[in-house]
Amino acid sequence: MQENYKPLAIEQEVQAAWDASGVFNVSESSTQDKYYCLSMFPYPSGKLHMGHVRNYTIGDVISRYQRMLGKNVLQPMGWDAFGLPAENAAMQHGVHPADWTYSNIDYMRDQLKRLGFGYDWNRELATCDPSYYKWEQWFFLKLLEKGLVYKKTAPVNWCPHDMTVLANEQVIDGCCWRCDTQVERKEIAQWFLKITAYADELLASLETLDGWPEQVKTMQANWIGRSEGVEMSFPVPEADQPLSIYTTRPDTLMGVTYLAVAAEHPLALKAAETNAEISAFIDDCKMMETSEAAMETMEKRGIDSGIKAVHPITGEQVPVWIANFVLMGYGTGAVMSVPAHDQRDFEFALKYGIAIKQVIFAKDGGDDDCMDAGGRAMQGAIADDCSEQAYTVKGVLKNSGAFDGLTSEQAFTAISEALEKDGKGQRKTNFRLRDWGVSRQRYWGAPIPVIYCDDCGTVPVPEQDLPVELPRDVVLDGSQSPLVAHPTFSHTTCPTCGKAARRETDTFDTFMESSWYFARFAGSNPDSMLDESAKYWLPVDHYIGGIEHAILHLLYARFYTKLLRDEGLLVCDEPFKKLLTQGMVLKDGSKMSKSKGNTVDPQGLIDQYGADTVRLFIMFAAPPEQSLEWSDSGVEGAFRFLKRLWKQAYQHCEAGGSTVPLDKQALTEEQQGVRRQLHLAIQKVTDDFGRRYTFNTVIAANMELINTLSKFDDDSDNGKAVRHEALEAIVLMLSPIVPHICHQLWLDLGHQQAVVSASWPEVDTTALEQDTLELVLQVNGKLRSKMKVSVNASKDEIETMALSDEHIKRFIEDQPVKKVIVVPKKLVNIVV
Repeated sequence: MQENYKPLAIEQEVQAAWDASGVFNVSESSTQDKYYCLSMFPYPSGKLHMGHVRNYTIGDVISRYQRMLGKNVLQPMGWDAFGLPAENAAMQHGVHPADWTYSNIDYMRDQLKRLGFGYDWNRELATCDPSYYKWEQWFFLKLLEKGLVYKKTAPVNWCPHDMTVLANEQVIDGCCWRCDTQVERKEIAQWFLKITAYADELLASLETLDGWPEQVKTMQANWIGRSEGVEMSFPVPEADQPLSIYTTRPDTLMGVTYLAVAAEHPLALKAAETNAEISAFIDDCKMMETSEAAMETMEKRGIDSGIKAVHPITGEQVPVWIANFVLMGYGTGAVMSVPAHDQRDFEFALKYGIAIKQVIFAKDGGDDDCMDAGGRAMQGAIADDCSEQAYTVKGVLKNSGAFDGLTSEQAFTAISEALEKDGKGQRKTNFRLRDWGVSRQRYWGAPIPVIYCDDCGTVPVPEQDLPVELPRDVVLDGSQSPLVAHPTFSHTTCPTCGKAARRETDTFDTFMESSWYFARFAGSNPDSMLDESAKYWLPVDHYIGGIEHAILHLLYARFYTKLLRDEGLLVCDEPFKKLLTQGMVLKDGSKMSKSKGNTVDPQGLIDQYGADTVRLFIMFAAPPEQSLEWSDSGVEGAFRFLKRLWKQAYQHCEAGGSTVPLDKQALTEEQQGVRRQLHLAIQKVTDDFGRRYTFNTVIAANMELINTLSKFDDDSDNGKAVRHEALEAIVLMLSPIVPHICHQLWLDLGHQQAVVSASWPEVDTTALEQDTLELVLQVNGKLRSKMKVSVNASKDEIETMALSDEHIKRFIEDQPVKKVIVVPKKLVNIVV
């Protein structure tokens, strides 16, 4: 064994040995229990950052631990390779998006290998490969057949710079998340997946996800947003159709003083035909983004359309306003406004002088109170009134005609039944969740496989013609979609009638690729989307990724799994059994972000200290779910610890190691103490790995063991055997975290088989048994001495021994002892 720890040479040699043996390549034929551990795959941006390193180290640690438990462990890696950044890079650097992407993949793959992650590289995939997105296109057409795909015009967040639709989460402070361009609201035709058809199941099956953080399940439940309400009609004499309104508070119906419609609503457009002011207002609304967060915080603006609707119960005329906070793509594009009982409606009514009529009051009584159109409070104001803000809690109805005196709960039923009886409404379950818009107006994505024919309409691309591949000869200048501008891509023939037709030039949202990649990893049969291998491996046993993916990616992956199940391609209902959401990596208190340039390059650290040091630091600095504060000194400390571990093993091997088996019957008290600490550590570390996932405490426990061994000076045969046992256990316990150094040390300790194939250490329960205990001795709560007693000593014996201790006698002196408190197995406190 060499004296000095040389990580770079060791790691290169160990990684070559792993590659040669194919130790991480697994198959479905194993008789072992399967374990599928997966970290969210990266976008190939160019280089790994420390957030990547943390994510993938956590996954690798869990995978290696499960291997040591005897599981058949699958841990794959691939690339979320489509997306707008590749197009932007192409324009910036004059390189094709495919070339830029694959070059980045090659570099980042080498980085992952340098970090020693135990991936089955035979299963590597890139979502931009036609052999991958072919099946995405095929599945889309299956969903189209089932009626789970449709196309409609809808308002979207539009980035005029990148010329593409943005998800709400991609709009930051009204601007595009990538180029900071002001986002516009635009109406375009888009393809949608009918995720709302699965809303009930997506919500209900959250209860089965025992291995998910409650925070994530709550976020998803809120996003789905199931509600019970009433859908009702407000007749509009000037229109052919009534206004359809959905509300969860029908008890407030008698307090409606205006209706609000979206700027794109047909009534708004009709009003704009003869009113220039309304037309200008609608144009202004087009510059507003559609995210809910923005809608909540932006200034609420509106204009009276001049159109009147008819209240479905009272028959009174209700003004119809056009408001910027109503979106055509959400619900019916119209809402009933009850200023007295909704704060947004209240502020809007005050701003525009609309009447405020209170109809809900506290259940313990109170006088009538409302406001006129001038905002003046009428007589009878009480503590629960709406003179300064909306009264939003439920209570008792007044000012509501036949419904006066009913509670809000009773009125829900009574008003619903009255509307149903008159054919003006019906109870309905609604969801905040909206169907998933999957169209993107860009080049670097999977083409949507449909054809438009003037005679035949929308026609699916025949299965034998899949995949519809992206053309390579495109011009990316930012002026328009390269597929629209391409001279031949959109020109084709109709598969049905043979006449000239047009291809769809939109591509899929990249969430489409990431919503099923975990299943494709399980088996990449070129002749099918998924095969029996996917049924063997899925669901994923442990999924690791950032909390920022708690809603969209995870929700879409759950949805896609149910779609694949219903197509007979999977047998599971949910994709991921356990979910670990790791915290961010921070430097100087701010998130490390490549887009902000605030990042530490892991490659430089690997070159300086080796991969094991980087892995050790990233696991020791904080528990996985917490944010990690970057520390250069912490990295240096991790390197020092590995050198200490190496030194302990080297000194032991140079002294001849252990050639005699451990004689448990002849152990000295000190040897027993070392073994007890060792097996207590194995017991704790096993729990930290298998249940708690607190890898920082795993490292801390092994650091304490190394400290103990450094003080353990015993060259006897049993002393060497105890040290050997401890070093072997430390190597085994640390091998999931620092696999390279542990690989070498395991061989140096005399083993022929590689540590990657070794079993997890077992606790020797006999080592935990004790003949004596050490108790802390206190006088008036202050530590004054310690003593050892038999584990079978009685309370009286312990008291007598404590009072006889020489140190205790000195502190007591002649003071009378008032009380002796014995805390079993811990301490004795003498009160004087």
